[in-house]
Parts: sequence; structure tokens; C-alpha cells
Amino acid sequence: MDRDSRPLVLRQSSSTLSQAKLNEIQELTSPAATLSAVPTACVTKVELRVSCKALLDRDTLNKSDPCVIILVQSQGQWTELDRTEVIKSNLNPVFAKVFTLDYYFEEVQKLRFEAYDIHGTHSIGTRDDDFLGGMECTLGQIVAQKKMVKPLFLKYGKYAGKSTITVHAEEISGNNGYVELFFSAKKLDDKDLFSKSDPFLEIYRINDDESEQLVHRTEVIKNNLNPVWEPFKVSLISLCSCDEERKLKCLVWDYDSRGKHDFIGEFYTTFGEMQKVSEGNKVTWDCLNPKYKLKKRNYKNSGVVILNELKLHRVYSFLDYIMGGCQIHFTVAIDFTASNGDPRNSCSLHYINPYQPNEYLKALIAVGEICQDYDSDKRFSALGFGARIPPNYEVSHDFAINFNPEDDECVEIQGVVEAYQTCLPKIQLYGPTNVAPIISRLAKIAAGEEITKDASRYHILLILTDGVVTDMADTREAIVRASYQPLSIIIVGVGNADFTDMQILDGDDGVLRSPKGEPVLRDIVQFVPFREFKTASPAALAKCVLAEVPKQVVEYYSHKAFAPKCPNRDWPNSIPNTPE
Repeated sequence: MDRDSRPLVLRQSSSTLSQAKLNEIQELTSPAATLSAVPTACVTKVELRVSCKALLDRDTLNKSDPCVIILVQSQGQWTELDRTEVIKSNLNPVFAKVFTLDYYFEEVQKLRFEAYDIHGTHSIGTRDDDFLGGMECTLGQIVAQKKMVKPLFLKYGKYAGKSTITVHAEEISGNNGYVELFFSAKKLDDKDLFSKSDPFLEIYRINDDESEQLVHRTEVIKNNLNPVWEPFKVSLISLCSCDEERKLKCLVWDYDSRGKHDFIGEFYTTFGEMQKVSEGNKVTWDCLNPKYKLKKRNYKNSGVVILNELKLHRVYSFLDYIMGGCQIHFTVAIDFTASNGDPRNSCSLHYINPYQPNEYLKALIAVGEICQDYDSDKRFSALGFGARIPPNYEVSHDFAINFNPEDDECVEIQGVVEAYQTCLPKIQLYGPTNVAPIISRLAKIAAGEEITKDASRYHILLILTDGVVTDMADTREAIVRASYQPLSIIIVGVGNADFTDMQILDGDDGVLRSPKGEPVLRDIVQFVPFREFKTASPAALAKCVLAEVPKQVVEYYSHKAFAPKCPNRDWPNSIPNTPE
């Protein structure tokens, strides 16, 4: 085991260190010894487990020998990603194979599951008789439902009898939270001749291959046999790989400035044992020196190490909230100002070309197709602004494009598209470009739902506009107010206008403030000009504008200290979860 002999942090227990000593103090900077309370960015991974029921019986003398393969679509082509084991003679197989996939909220990740009857070798047959049925879906649909049950289909859309496939999803957490530990010790052995020991504590994680990984090293406390070390934080993944029973090795040393630290003693424990600490009930371990134990007949210990306090902080992820039942409600707001041009003219941004969707429709479909996977009722609010509307043809900056003020929702994205196309001939494009009323409306709706005090519903507002907003001051004020609600705002600039001033609303280049100087609570706006994606795929636009949404969802619910309604993972469950 490699011992790091760099100088440690020193702390005087009873008197002030001399300036000369202070100049010798250096802070130990070990990656394992530090922790940021903010989870590091990483790809989210999801595990999928598959089972089937009532598969077709393709064999004559016994039952089918099923295997399921998973395919992923890339650039319009299906490619096999992985496959399960073959289960002999079973029409209701539960496969042990686990599929692991990278998950991206901002992408439509299309998957296909196909079941086959395998004959002799683990190869997929080419005969139709070998095919037991298939099913297509998106990874977003699976994680939103957590458990998806779908019928299997044969070729040409024919049902495969009563056959079904069940897919379970579970997130593999890259950071499942962190724990704050507060250690002290009593009656440690004195290793110094003319003074008392200068003790520090090290914690190592024992890995599956029996190797030892340094997790944390405390500061040094000078001249004290009863040290009280500063509380420290360490991630659960670092401490024990999220395994309560993983063995931890703890070592106590007497600090030596030359790096030749004197060994005082050691003990072994687990995170599960540490969790026994409670108010008024500390956990203690005998600090043992194996050599002394062998040589000294009446040897008891070389001191006692005490865990005084343990605080567990659970850091929830976006998928924790989605799998816990959080619904993403999608609202689109469309600019119907006169600067878009007469919709009957082919040069208009609102022109309906039967062969090619306009930019408004392209942006709406690209973003909406992703968001619809996270809303169980598939009903989306569709609003318009900047037009004169029937029956009185007064200007409105907040109207339902289906002209039903009592229910502005449309069924699925296709319903929004149809409402948009039906709306165009009935309105008069006018102006100005005011978006504050719609932002305030959505913020008010979100605020009304927030009184439930749980993580049940989050809103995404997509604003499609051809120009810089004319009510910029009111818009800034509305965004600051909205940043306190469960709401994210995406603004897509359509056409060739100069959108430089719109960048003010996007907090990437600095904190957005209201006209009175009040900053937003959190950055909730993402702005992109559509022209930057004209030659790219719709998926590229969606990926850009939706990439920040998972972080914004987590930031909001963490700020409100709302845990998921039904947390995806129960571990560790002996201490109440505390969102950070």
C-alpha cells in the first residue's frame, strides 16, 4: 500500500503554533480527500431488464427457446446493441442479462426489442418462424414509466398473439449523495519522547480485488492524545461504492515532518456499522496495533476512535425525479406578429408548404417530440401572441390557438400542429412582440401547483419568435419571478433577424437581473437562433435547447428541498434522505 508522505494539515489543540511552524503547514490535496457538494457532470447510465409473457410456441416437440435482442437507431439504421441469454423451453422468460445504456434527456433515443426462438446455437435465425415478435419505443418513454409493458408485433403490424414484453429501467447513479463524518479519539498511545503524539486518521476502502483506496485523510492535531478532528464530507461512491457492507480500513498515525509517520493502530468497519450512530449514541472502535496484540499479554488497545456524528445528504438526480413520477408539462407559445409576413405568401415564416414544414413547425416538432415522452396524458398547451383574434379582432399577447380559453391543451404534438395550421387563416398578424404576459401566465400556473409541496410537475415553455421582444424590461421582470417556480424557458429565434439583444435573457454570459437589479434565483432561459441549425438535423436543435433542462429541474427541487415522490432507490434507508 502506497503511503502518501506529503505534509498534512496541522492543528494545534491547546496553544497557538509559532510562526515558524505555521510556515511549515501545507494542506494535503488528495483527490480522495476532497469533495464538492455539487455533483460532477457525467453521462447518466440506465440499466434495462427484460422479461416476456405468453410468447408464441414455435417448436413442435417442446416450447420455444427465446432470446431478446436490443437494437438502437442511428441515422435511420437499426444496429444491434446487445442480446440476452437463451432460456430453454420457456414461453414466459425472465432474462438475467442487463442492458446498460447511456441516457440523454435532450435526445430521442429510439430502441427496438426483438424476441427470437433460438435453434441450437446462439444465432438469430432468418426464417419468419424464428421471429416471436418485436416492439419499438424510446428510452425516454421507458425511464418515464420506469416499467413498460408492451404487446409484441409480428411483421406488417400483426399482433403476436397475447405476447408481451416488459422492460424495467433503473438509473446507475454516478453520485448518490455524500456523508458528513465527525471523528475523535481518546487515550491514544504516546509515540513521542518529549511531547505527545500528533495524530491523524486515514480511511481506506477495500475494493473487490482486495486493493485499498484512500478515501480521506484528516488534518493533524498537534500534541494531543485525545484529538477531535474536523468534520469532513465524502461522497458515498468514494466511501464505499454505495455498498453498506463494503469493508473499510481505518488507520491512526503519529505525524512526522520527515514523512516517517509512526503507526498507532487500526480498526475495520463498514458504512452500515457507522450508521448506528445516533443522538446520544456514539460508535466506538478499539484502535489496535497487531504487533502489540501478539507481544503484550494484557494488551487491550492503543486508544479508542469515536464516531460522534454522521449526517447523510442524498443528492437526487434528474432521473430520480422522473422515475419518481414527476411529469414534464410542455407549453408552446408562437409569435403571430406582422413581421413574420402574410402566411399566404411563400416568403412568410408562417407559410404552410405541403411538402416542407416551416421553421416554426420544425422547432416545435423537434422539441415537442422529446418532451411528450415525459407527460403521461400527452396533452400540451398551445398559445399565441401578437395577433388580432376573433371574434372582435382585438390584439392579444396570450391566447389559445385552438380558441378555447377554458382548455388550451392539444392532444399530442400532432394536435398542436393541427391547431397551429387551423389557427393561421382565422387571425390577423399584428404586434408588438410581447412575451412577458405568457411567461407570467405560466409562472402563475406553476406557482399554483407548487403548493402541493412535492416534485410532481415541472413546466417547459417553448417560445418561438421571429424578432427581439419589445417588452424587454417586463420580460426580464417576468423571468426573475418565474425563476422561483418549477419552470424552464426555451426561446428559439426564427428567421434572419438580429437576435443579439435576446442573448441578455440567456444567463450563460452573466446573471440576468430585473430592471430593479434583482437577480434570477436560477438560470432558466436557453436562447438559440434557428438559423444556426438550418442545415442540421432536428435532433441537433433539440439537443442544444434541452441540454440544460435536467440540471434546471434538479436545481429547483434541491432549492425547495423536495425529494422525489417515490425515490427510485431506497439505499441507504436507515437514515432519512435529505436533499442538498
